[in-house]
Formats: sequence, structure tokens, C-alpha cells
Amino acid sequence: MASNPDLVQFIVDQCSGAGDISARKMFGDYGIYCDGKIFGLICDNALYLKPTEAGHPLLRSEVLRPPYPGAKPHFLIEDLDNSDYLAALVRATCSELPAPKPSKSKK
Repeated sequence: MASNPDLVQFIVDQCSGAGDISARKMFGDYGIYCDGKIFGLICDNALYLKPTEAGHPLLRSEVLRPPYPGAKPHFLIEDLDNSDYLAALVRATCSELPAPKPSKSKK
């Protein structure tokens, strides 16, 4: 089941305190990015963050499960109403993730 675009925009808005947040459609659902760095997925109307040591202590509840069949487990984030919490969690998570690879220019 694809995610509701209104919920996707709500999550983007809620995370916006962490930086330049965007969501891009991928495989029927969405990848979510901060300053060009993918930090999670929005699948079936739920937010999943890549698990990191920096983000782990900030979790209010630890639910680790794959966002779709065959995926690696991610942290399921159920508290979407607190924008300060989400921004802090996104900042901590992104602090451990590698910078995005530069896109190859077409010749």
C-alpha cells in the first residue's frame, strides 16, 4: 500500500527543523532526505529511520523492523506529532550517515 501524499508532506514538515527535508518517490513509497542525505523511508504510512548509534538513545520506543519485505530493519518512529523530537532524531541519525555520493555528469 502506497503512503498518503498528505502524510508524507506532514512528516517532511515535522522534520524540517533538522535541515532541508525532502521526500522522493521510490518503489511505490518514499525515501526521505535531509540536506540531500537519505536518512529513512516512508512506507505504508509509517516513518522508518536508518538505525544509528547516535539516534538510538533518543528513541522514545525501540521498534526495529523492516519497512518492506526483504529490507534491513529500520527504527519505526511512531511519534510524528512532536517536531522538536523528530528534528533532533533526524540530526542525530544524519550525523552518522555518509555524505551523498556526487551525481555523475552526463557526457
